[in-house]
Amino acid sequence: MNPEPNAPSTPGDGGVAPPPLSIVALDDDPDFREYIRGVLTAEGHDVRVVSTPDELFAANDDRLPDIVLLDIKMGRWSGEEVLAGIRERWPRLCVIVVTGYPSLETMRQTFKLDVFDYLSKPFAIGDLRASIAQAAAAFDLGRRPQDRLRAVLGRRIRAERIRKDMTLKQFSEACGISASQLSSIERSSHLPSLETLLSIASALDARPSDWLEESGF
Repeated sequence: MNPEPNAPSTPGDGGVAPPPLSIVALDDDPDFREYIRGVLTAEGHDVRVVSTPDELFAANDDRLPDIVLLDIKMGRWSGEEVLAGIRERWPRLCVIVVTGYPSLETMRQTFKLDVFDYLSKPFAIGDLRASIAQAAAAFDLGRRPQDRLRAVLGRRIRAERIRKDMTLKQFSEACGISASQLSSIERSSHLPSLETLLSIASALDARPSDWLEESGF
């Protein structure tokens, strides 16, 4: 069953369009796949639609999207199992569940697997638009890769320093990098070189590969 095509936007939409995103939608209903492709493509997104879990995983392996729209009730396939597979392969990938058969139990199970949002069909396009916009803001989606990397590194480095109860001065002494440069990195206004990043990670006893993975690299 398709969303309501002429339903007004919800107040949460706020009239602010999300940036162009890469979206993969898995649904066993061909009409819904074409509908969602048309609607979201018209809004500027790069949309790929797939009809089976195998096609979804292949599409993600080929090019990881910003968001997966996942039908949780697909007849012979279990959306919950697909979601578990997504979490096993891509723990931080943003997933928005859509379903024509909503239930509190399904909602509880999906949110246990860190689903960003849960939309019941038929939904107003404004609801979907608002959910995508909120996901873009929450996951820092739609930026250039280097912008996303700079934001993630700044946030994670600052969080690790605070977790270790280190002042900026102590941090500077530990890694041999000036406090002003570290402050700039933590504010996400400066992208550190690989050498600087390794020095920072060593001082924090952290794995820079985790930060890179979170940034999509």
